[in-house]
Amino acid sequence: MGNLASRPSIFHEGTPSLRPILLATCLIAAPLAAQSVDRDAVNRILDEGTTRTQVMPIAEHLTDRIGPRLPNSPQMREAERWTQAKFREWGLTTTAEGFEFGRGWTIERSSVRMVTPRVIALTAIPIAWTPGTDGPVAAPVIVAPIAEEKDFADWRGKLRGKVVMVSRPGTGSEPTEPAFRRLTGEDLAKADSWREPEYDPADTDRRAKRLDFAQKLDAFLKAEGAVAMATMSSRDGKLLHGSGYLFTRAVAPAVPAVEIAAEDYRRLARLAVSGPAPTIEIDSKVRFDDSDPTAYNIIADLPGSDAQAGYVMAGAHFDSWVAGDGAVDNAAGTAVVMEAARILSALKVRPKRTIRFALWNAEEQGLLGSLAYVERHIATRPEPAGGRDGGLARFYGWTSRFPITKKPGYDAMTAYFNIDNGSGKIRGINAENNVAAVPSLRDWLSPFASMGATTVANRRTGSTDHYFFQSVGLQGYQFIQDPLDYGSRLHHTSIDTFDHIKGPDMRQNAIILASLLLSAANAERPLPRPPLPTQPVATDPYAIPEKD
Repeated sequence: MGNLASRPSIFHEGTPSLRPILLATCLIAAPLAAQSVDRDAVNRILDEGTTRTQVMPIAEHLTDRIGPRLPNSPQMREAERWTQAKFREWGLTTTAEGFEFGRGWTIERSSVRMVTPRVIALTAIPIAWTPGTDGPVAAPVIVAPIAEEKDFADWRGKLRGKVVMVSRPGTGSEPTEPAFRRLTGEDLAKADSWREPEYDPADTDRRAKRLDFAQKLDAFLKAEGAVAMATMSSRDGKLLHGSGYLFTRAVAPAVPAVEIAAEDYRRLARLAVSGPAPTIEIDSKVRFDDSDPTAYNIIADLPGSDAQAGYVMAGAHFDSWVAGDGAVDNAAGTAVVMEAARILSALKVRPKRTIRFALWNAEEQGLLGSLAYVERHIATRPEPAGGRDGGLARFYGWTSRFPITKKPGYDAMTAYFNIDNGSGKIRGINAENNVAAVPSLRDWLSPFASMGATTVANRRTGSTDHYFFQSVGLQGYQFIQDPLDYGSRLHHTSIDTFDHIKGPDMRQNAIILASLLLSAANAERPLPRPPLPTQPVATDPYAIPEKD
């Protein structure tokens, strides 16, 4: 997920003689709101985070050496061990907190070719958690766009012995904007917006009904005797993703499935329409691992001096998809969190509050790691009437159930900072509709105006690991970062490799994260907390329900 970005701060680093006046004015306008920054500590963080930085070697090890980190895969198990060892090397206490997940899955080798009317190697990848082919299989393709259950009737009795191309090919597109960009002042100004929360009580049910379509499609193809399923990449440019969500034994797919690059997929479709249909050969060898269905979050603590003061927290997900090396999504954020931990440990800081660092697992499958943490330490919600749900159904359904029941650790966490928008420079932070926290966030960010981080935007964001903290009324924040080419071509794709991580931006990120953590840990008062969410009323009580 993690996509799943703000305006110059009013209280930027201005003329020194004016700052006391500005700060005094702020305190008069909002008593006890803003909280000061230890600028001597910022200087030390700047020095450690530049002259002795390790952020890029951390990212390189996660990507080049370990590689893609699908939950419960051998690569993820190695990442779990290696990250814990690094935290211990830096003097932090660390634990691995397990939660129920599902199967490990790895691609050992894969080849997809068109073999008639001519031989072409196709750019393709097995879809995660689908079975292999048990050796090469060759069959003609059939273009059978299937997007919902009602489409099954159109293709019943026509798919036996075929590779079924279920995506609608379309005609392709050419880029009209640069793939790589940084935020402008105008972009940042637009980010500071407040949007009224919307609640549609029927929306959760609609989404839940759509989630089991992948299972029904697999069952339909199996019953119809299909040899394999093929989908088209959602991006042009020979980019692949390989994303799949049927990761438990209970919903294990029966039909091999591959994603084919858009350009190759469309060629196959044209040949199939003009006839005769081309034949393709798929050789997919994958390995499942059911030895341990538990996925693990890695938690590391830098102890505080006041055991009653609670803790502040930073997190990033360290799982990834398998088409690339999971570099900007999200080895970059993982490396920034780990480097912030190294910096603060190297400086031997002794904050009032404990500083906790979290590397979340299974974010890509529905923020399952951070949700597991919230349920274990923070708060719970009632289970659905039909029993505990899982996977994306758990993600979509969890926030719709009330009441929220606080756990004993609810009040201990006083701030959570998440980083999951690629490797671009931090340009600010989203206050997530918590207007009471804005003055403190502006003050803590103010030393970094010359580094481009000037914006505190009131808007609320989602789709990554601060989401469930927010959903129970805690202070969870996501940074605003330059997009670079994250959304245009790297997010979840086969070219998400170390080459696209920008060192100067990463060093800036780690320095800012370390400083904000220290400011929050030493603040006289915790950041203001939003109200505890309660069951909302429908935003539009007169809406006519949409038909599924």
